[in-house]
Amino acid sequence: MSKKIVGEDGKVYIQKKPFYKRIWFIILIIILICIALSKTSSNDSSNSANSSNKDSKVTSSSSSEDSLTSSEEKSTTTDTSSSSEAQSSESSSNSTNIPREYKSALNSADTYANTMHMSKAGLYDQLTADAGEKFSPEAAQYAIDNVKTDWNKNALESAKSYQEMDMSPESIRDQLTSDAGEKFTQEQADYAIANLPK
Repeated sequence: MSKKIVGEDGKVYIQKKPFYKRIWFIILIIILICIALSKTSSNDSSNSANSSNKDSKVTSSSSSEDSLTSSEEKSTTTDTSSSSEAQSSESSSNSTNIPREYKSALNSADTYANTMHMSKAGLYDQLTADAGEKFSPEAAQYAIDNVKTDWNKNALESAKSYQEMDMSPESIRDQLTSDAGEKFTQEQADYAIANLPK
């Protein structure tokens, strides 16, 4: 609705509502939110289908590699092959028995470690934090133990970003090792400081 206001000059002016308070704008926003939510949920379902396909491909390829390995070992000696067959069947059953939460934690850990260059302790905190990923401590520890990354390189990349902020080497070392900072080990921080570009 519009509001009538009498100005100082005696004229009557009509004050309109701002556009964000008008009903057509509110309805438009609600429609856009509904569309965004429906696309997000459809993307999540297709992503989970894609990831399950990838998981099954990885499992089948590792099983075929295990079969090749065991058949090669059979040709050398019978005793060695029977024990390796038992080990390969155990390892393939172990890879398929990994809980979904652990696999998800490992995927998240890979992203954080290799894109954001986090430390082990920082990564664990991110995976288990209520404001973070909220994984169980066991899933987070599994992810930490199995993520493939170079922790020294991560410390160096973090140190480079602090160097761009014109921090001194000692300030960078403190930030890298601080419990309120990056939480790298002293050795990783020493490596980073030693390898910073001059």
